[in-house]
Amino acid sequence: MDYFRRKSNGSGRTLAATDPDVEALPRGGFRCRLCQVSAANRPSLVEHLRGKKHRRLRSLRAERRAQEQRSLFVSGFARGTSDTELAEYFGAFGEVAAVVMDKEKGAYAIVELRDAAGRERALAEPQHGLAGHRLRVRPREEKVFAYGPPGRGPRREPLGPGRLEQALCQASDVDAQMLQLVGLLELSEDERRVRHLLVTLFQEVFTEFFPGESPLPASRSRHVPRATRPRCAIMPFGSSVNGFDTRGCDLDLLLDLEPTKSLQASTQDAPGAGSGSGAEDSILSDIDLAAMPAPEVLELVATVLRRCVPGVRRVRAVPTARRPVVKFCHKQSGLAGDISIDNRLALLNTRFLQLCTEADERVRPLVYAVRLWAKQQGNPSGGGPLLNNYALTLLVLFFLQTRSPPVLPTVARLRDLAGDEDRAVVAGWDCSFPRDVASLEPSTNTESSLLSEFFHVFGDFDFPGQVISLREGQALPLPPPTAPETSDGLKLGPLNLQDPFELNHNVAANVNEKTASRFGRCCRDAAKYCRSLQYRHKSSKGRAWGLTRLFQPGAVEPGPGGRGPWFWEVCTAIAFILRDVLKCSCAAGKPPRAPSKESKLPVDSAPSEELPTESDVEEPSAAEPLSVGSKRHLPEATNGTTLPAEKRPRTNSPEEAATWSCAVWHRVWTGRRRVRRQLQHGDGPEGPDGDSLELEQKVSEAIVQQEGTEQPLQPLLRFEASARAAGTRREMRVLLRLVPSPVPPSPLFRDFFHFLQSFLPATVRRRLGQEPAGCPEPQDEGGGEVFSTS
Repeated sequence: MDYFRRKSNGSGRTLAATDPDVEALPRGGFRCRLCQVSAANRPSLVEHLRGKKHRRLRSLRAERRAQEQRSLFVSGFARGTSDTELAEYFGAFGEVAAVVMDKEKGAYAIVELRDAAGRERALAEPQHGLAGHRLRVRPREEKVFAYGPPGRGPRREPLGPGRLEQALCQASDVDAQMLQLVGLLELSEDERRVRHLLVTLFQEVFTEFFPGESPLPASRSRHVPRATRPRCAIMPFGSSVNGFDTRGCDLDLLLDLEPTKSLQASTQDAPGAGSGSGAEDSILSDIDLAAMPAPEVLELVATVLRRCVPGVRRVRAVPTARRPVVKFCHKQSGLAGDISIDNRLALLNTRFLQLCTEADERVRPLVYAVRLWAKQQGNPSGGGPLLNNYALTLLVLFFLQTRSPPVLPTVARLRDLAGDEDRAVVAGWDCSFPRDVASLEPSTNTESSLLSEFFHVFGDFDFPGQVISLREGQALPLPPPTAPETSDGLKLGPLNLQDPFELNHNVAANVNEKTASRFGRCCRDAAKYCRSLQYRHKSSKGRAWGLTRLFQPGAVEPGPGGRGPWFWEVCTAIAFILRDVLKCSCAAGKPPRAPSKESKLPVDSAPSEELPTESDVEEPSAAEPLSVGSKRHLPEATNGTTLPAEKRPRTNSPEEAATWSCAVWHRVWTGRRRVRRQLQHGDGPEGPDGDSLELEQKVSEAIVQQEGTEQPLQPLLRFEASARAAGTRREMRVLLRLVPSPVPPSPLFRDFFHFLQSFLPATVRRRLGQEPAGCPEPQDEGGGEVFSTS
């Protein structure tokens, strides 16, 4: 009690300074780091510190730290070794309090002794052995104590379109919006910490199975610190660490096995090879990594992941990829990633991008803005985004190299600035550049409207007629027509973007002519919008402006206006869910008018994965196109005059309607949660993703199989579905009406409708690449069942 009285007598800031669990918030108030609880003022904070929750967590943290200081991390024992055998062995060093085995993989154990002195005696022993196997004994890693729900990694609030627009609209200008965009999209410190811990876990496991210690005599190797001995290494690269990270990005890892290969070669050549080298205790005792084909090495890595890394699932080797990898997913963190074994160029590309982000503070905001813009301009015919993120990043860097004066140096200039310690040649390619940004010459460029200039440059760029070279910092002419490829072996196409180091790799080789043409058109449309007042000046009426308008799918595209393209994307997704996911018969009716050639969206086609179902696009004015191929004309009043704008009646375009005749053959809405859980936990390492439409399709297929493979003579239900666009300027919606046949609806139809009420809107948004939002409430409209998706 005296402790809390002394605390309350002092100031709140003093309390935050003296108690490491208390953090003073910038705008007043406090936050308890231990309990993850905020307090509005000092009395509330003191009350929290006196509470049972805080005292219980402090006691639990102290207990955990004491356990860590008494515990050992033990591995290398034979599979099937019991905790009793380990307790008997380590009982010789002190009384054993507990032994915790890795139940999932059986690859390691935590041995806790009664006192720290027993642990020190065990660590002082130079070598441990049990049942003919050499044990690897280390101090247990001390982890940061974090309170939170079990089995969940730290996650921020989902960043949906509404929250993104709200945050960006509060900025003062476009430059401030771009800076705020980086903060909204980049990884949080908690997310970075989770990735670091996962890399550390992988390093621990792979070091055990792929040793790389120096082949010194056993008497000498014990005196060489472990950290100084060469060993295999797990190194992250790509979006997680290159400076352009985004929430949910994959974790790309490189497994460097060269130290292990060197160890094998040296022990094979040395007299008495295999004695005391450490290799005989691993799975490599009868395997030569240097002579093993790459697909077999990948399978070996996949086996270690499946059997020895806790929490890893859906492990799959992909030896046929351009860069062979092993894909995986980590259950607790939800991270997906891949491990490659021969991709050192990717490491240097990552360091090059890191150098560019450090060279100028405008690089990151520009890259983030261009990437999000390109994602929102996803191809409406189902071809995916305009370009991949790496290609878009290189385009931005090339654009910055070509400014006058340049913002970034060319790769050739970086090679000249590289010191002796920076020289690197990988696979025959010169990858030399300074690792320290202080070696670069500061740019004298002071431009601030770089985003609009980016769109202006590439809107009129001759993509098929030139090669974009970051090494030279200019667009190079194509070779003569007689040569199908350049002298470096670069594969040419509609868009030629040369990798900065691997000169025979066209980063955009998979881009077809249609996508390249559309990218240029989208750049021209965006450049035109960037010259408008709506882009440059903040709206005083709370309307979308600046980046918020630019990021709205199709909002700055000419051609079909109004809600047409957006509406047909939603309708396409609805048809896909009914037909392919729920296994319904779904025949498209004839809407009043078909979509125009520009939208290319028949009702049963596959929609784009990038366009959202939820947007706040402003309704066009009377002079702008309202829907595909038509314009809304001003209606006339009874006296022949034109009605003022505020009195014009709201009408839906004839095109903004779609109908389907549907039949339900199986009870696919019954028991989905149970079947989904069985598929997630019973399909092994290559099971479907828990948040994918592929999983929902498998659930429906499993239910159909349970009911029998033969098609019923009559469907369970028949109904007519009709979709129409509705909503206001700030919120556009699609209303879907289901009319059962016959009428009135049966109880079975009511069950099916209530299932669709929650399942269909969220699944449509997932199909279109958006965060699932709340489910709409049912409505009554002329005897039919109606719900909406926005």
